[in-house]
Amino acid sequence: MKTSQVRVCVLRIEGTNCEEESYQAFRRLGAKPEMVHIKQLTGSDVSPEERRSLSDFHILVLPGGFSAGDYVRAGAIFAARMKSKLSGDLVDFVKSGKPVLGICNGFQILVETGLLPAMSGVMSEVPEAVLGTNDSGRFECRPTLLKKTNRSSCVFTAKIPADKVSLIPSAHAEGKLMFPIEERERILRELDQNDQIVFKYVDPNGNLAGYPWCPNGSTENIAGICNRNGNVFGLMPHPERVFFKFTHPDWTRSPDGPGDGRAIFESVLEYVSKKQ
Repeated sequence: MKTSQVRVCVLRIEGTNCEEESYQAFRRLGAKPEMVHIKQLTGSDVSPEERRSLSDFHILVLPGGFSAGDYVRAGAIFAARMKSKLSGDLVDFVKSGKPVLGICNGFQILVETGLLPAMSGVMSEVPEAVLGTNDSGRFECRPTLLKKTNRSSCVFTAKIPADKVSLIPSAHAEGKLMFPIEERERILRELDQNDQIVFKYVDPNGNLAGYPWCPNGSTENIAGICNRNGNVFGLMPHPERVFFKFTHPDWTRSPDGPGDGRAIFESVLEYVSKKQ
């Protein structure tokens, strides 16, 4: 399949606010993204011409923002709407090997739906993790450095060298990845064994470090995880915001070349193009 034939569903509801950047990242690489409201997938209050089917797309993207105002918990309402109306479609989509990307609020939604970390199947009945309030108790908007720790399974990082440190900015108030206390050690062990830990927050030397390098206090500095098959991926930082080098905060030192986030979109498009 040619990249120009790859259809990307950028899913949104009220409160989503990073859909344009995600849309443009795929468009600039030659794919066919479309911004789709969840009602277009559920068929609620839309005309037949507006109706869309998830199966018609090759990639699903849940962008950042504050869906439904982040009431209850970040991503909880969006996830509940997806799970109540689209569970079967989502499971079929993931089982078919099609990629799902959740960025920031999208990561929170994937955790709330049970599509991540998905330790016991494609979609767990109840969340197996949570993205809680940052240790600082405030919204953190800052450049963050991420080291790739995934070995090979994640389809979104194939073009990123092992142990590479990338600058991908964070902007969130609830990004602290946590697991149930009684299950924490087992889940962490299985995440590592299954190659599900994709990125960790590090300092400029590539070492694990606390605040401000880890902006939220996340368990073991985890910034992003994938499912066992590597086709569902969530991360708190925003790769779409550093598609170009000139959007890096230190861009004047090396203004040319792609931004560090671009490789994530290139990787998944290459995967889909070869798979189809």
